[in-house]
Amino acid sequence: MSYTLNRLFADGGIDEVETRTRKALADHGFGVLTEIDVRATMKKKLDVEMPGYRILGACNPEMAWQAIGMEPRIGAMLPCNVILREVEGGVEVSAIDPVASMQAIENPDLQTVAGPMRALLQTVVDAI
Repeated sequence: MSYTLNRLFADGGIDEVETRTRKALADHGFGVLTEIDVRATMKKKLDVEMPGYRILGACNPEMAWQAIGMEPRIGAMLPCNVILREVEGGVEVSAIDPVASMQAIENPDLQTVAGPMRALLQTVVDAI
């Protein structure tokens, strides 16, 4: 089972795809809580070059609230990360698959949130 929901964009650079990704997330009830420019961090900390790579920590408050109510330690797996990375042929967007990640937790009730969250994140990826 893949652990991400992926889409490749041959059109536009990473900045444009990030703008489109943020809009799709917002349009579907997500806020971006964290942002990491991995490329800039690796350059600063290790003085290495790498293609563009950004991590957006996205949160849908309603679904996060439901999950926390079912499993208080679930916050260790939140927010839902969405990455944008420059690859051959364009920019790839990958969102975590909550169904795959929740399999690590022995609480079957979480699947009632993970399934709809996967569908919502797939809708976001499709809307970019």
